[in-house]
Order: sequence, then structure tokens, then C-alpha cells
Amino acid sequence: MASTVVIVVAAITAFWLILYTLFGKKEVDPETGAPVEKEEGLSVDFLVAMWRTKRLLGFIDRVSRANRRFWKVYSDIGIALGYMGMACVFFMLLTTALKTLQTKESPAGVQLVIPGVTIPLWYGLIGLAVVMVVHELSHGVVARAEGLPLKSVGLVLLAVIPGAFVEPDEEELLKAPLRSRLRVYGAGSLANVLTAILAALLISYAVSPLLTPNGVEVGGVIKGTPADGVLQKGDVILAINGESTKTMDEFITVMNKTKAGETITLRVLREGKELNLQLTLAENPDNPGKGFIGIHPVQHVASRVGHEGIVLPLFFALYWIYVLNIGIGLMNLFPLVPLDGGRMLDDVIKEYLPEGVARPVRYATIGIGLFLLALNLLPALLNLAG
Repeated sequence: MASTVVIVVAAITAFWLILYTLFGKKEVDPETGAPVEKEEGLSVDFLVAMWRTKRLLGFIDRVSRANRRFWKVYSDIGIALGYMGMACVFFMLLTTALKTLQTKESPAGVQLVIPGVTIPLWYGLIGLAVVMVVHELSHGVVARAEGLPLKSVGLVLLAVIPGAFVEPDEEELLKAPLRSRLRVYGAGSLANVLTAILAALLISYAVSPLLTPNGVEVGGVIKGTPADGVLQKGDVILAINGESTKTMDEFITVMNKTKAGETITLRVLREGKELNLQLTLAENPDNPGKGFIGIHPVQHVASRVGHEGIVLPLFFALYWIYVLNIGIGLMNLFPLVPLDGGRMLDDVIKEYLPEGVARPVRYATIGIGLFLLALNLLPALLNLAG
């Protein structure tokens, strides 16, 4: 594990050294000698690479002009969603943080999104790409519908985290009326939530009818439990003691018949081969006296119509598009600058409170936000390190 981490860190370091050597030189204003940000092309700074282009600006203009009234209503909904989502996310993170402080436990709060590590690689990359594209395009279209100029669109790489952006003219944005700014800020998360709803509808009404339950998959093995060393992540449990466990309900029903200390036989599908495995159950921590295997069970599915190489990837791609859009879209409304929720709250504070009051309120908001975020990120960081 340690050697793998060293190799990965070395590879990332080498990549950035090469990239900075080739593209890190900044253009300089001949009159002042000050660095000039490139309007187009690739620019590289310390662990930040940005590729800008103006080619999509015409497309964004055409979309924004198609029905300006629609985009204004759309973005007003985004403002309402923004403040409701802000309150919801703040409450959830506050509740989790208080539980952490009171019980000294570390319940799940903010989850890290790292394709290939904390989420599946390819489905994660597809989901993140959709998140970024719809989020940034929504910002850009609403900005143009409000008459605000855009400088460029492009892609960004922050260390190892890819992203996309629409770059408004910040000076013009700051001069715009408060409602116009709020419309721009709220539009991104609204697009993510609408995309998540669309993905959920496609899963429910187009893809799920093509699927059938086909066992309980081992989503993960808990260390130090009976399953540790016997079952592997990705195994599919088809039966326990000869009783079918094709659905989660069947799995729960069978496990409720077992007792701690009992030895059971599992019929497991592993890499296309069926195996019979035995293990002795521990006591279920949530149901004393009952048996406990020590896995994170996940419903495994198969296609009713065949073509599993198409149906199943489509299902999982839509599932991760749904999960990442709803999760990242709402988390982006957390009231902490530079997130959109933070900018929405910050602009309202500056607009309606006198400077002498607004400044301490803003600092208090930043401090509380960072504290809550740290408490909620801690379990995810510990899990990643452990």
C-alpha cells in the first residue's frame, strides 16, 4: 500500500514538473512588465492548469437568446433552490458535527469523490463530466441572459481533480444588480438537481424495468469480522444454507433466522464461478443474538432482456450521474466562499448590512463553515488513510 502511494505521488509530481516546464512561462505586458493571463490556450501555475477557449461562447449566446424570459424564471427558481439547499446542507452538516462532538464517533458526513478510489473509475468520470458540463453551461447561459459578458470557457485541472468552467467578466458581474448575480450563482446547482431528477426518471421508467434482482453483492468486507478473509468485494451471494438470497429482502429474512456462533454455507458467484464457502457468524451489533457476516450488502442485478454489456453499464452510468449531480449540486450550496452558496450568502450580507456589521458576520460565517466542513471531512480522510 505504501509503495503504491509513493509511486502515485512520484508520478503526479513528475507530471506537474513536466507540464510546468513546458507551459508555465507567463506572457508579460511589454509596457508594465506585469504577468498577463492568457485569454485562450493553456496556462499552468502551481498545481493548476487551465485551458481556455472562446469557441463555445457563440453557442452559449444563441441558447441564452432563444427565450430570455424562460431563463429568468429558471434562474429565479435557482435562487429559491439555492437558499433552501443552503439551509438543508448546513443543517445536515451541523447535525453530523454535533453528533461527532457529543459521541466522539465519526459518522459519515462529506464524502470524498475520487474516481477509482472512493467511486468507480469510469462511471465516476462520466458522472463528474456531466456534473461539470451542465453546471458551468447553466452559469454561462444565465449570465448571458442577464446581459453579462463572458471571457472564456474551458477545462481546469486542480492537482488531480479535473473540472470545467465558464469565466464571466468579474468586474461586470460585481457591478450587476444583486438579483442578477444571485441568478448566475444559483443556476449551476439548479442544473445539477434537474439533471439528477432526469437521471432518476430514466432509471425508474426506462432502465429498471429491464433489470431483475440476481443476488446480494459484497460491496465491502468489514475487517475483523467472519467475512474477512473468506469473502471478497464483488462476490455475489446467491444462497445461504440452500435458501435463495436473490433479493435484499430474502437476504435479510435468511439472516434473521441465524444465530451468533452458527456456521453457515454460502453459495457465492465469484468472477463467473460458483463457490460454496463456510464461515462462523459473529453477533449482529444492531440485533443481539442474530448472526452477523460482516459485509456491506448491495443488491446485484441482471438484465431481463440480455445484452448485459449495454443494459448494466447504462444503469450504472445513470446511477452515478444521479448520485454525483444531487450530491455535488447540493454541496455546492454550502454557505462557504468560493462555493456558489457562499457567494449567494456573502452578496446578500454585503447588500443589506452596514459594513461594520457585515464584516464580522462574514468572518463568523467563514469560520463556522470551515469548522463544520473539517468535522464532516475528517471521517472520509481517516477512511481513505486507513
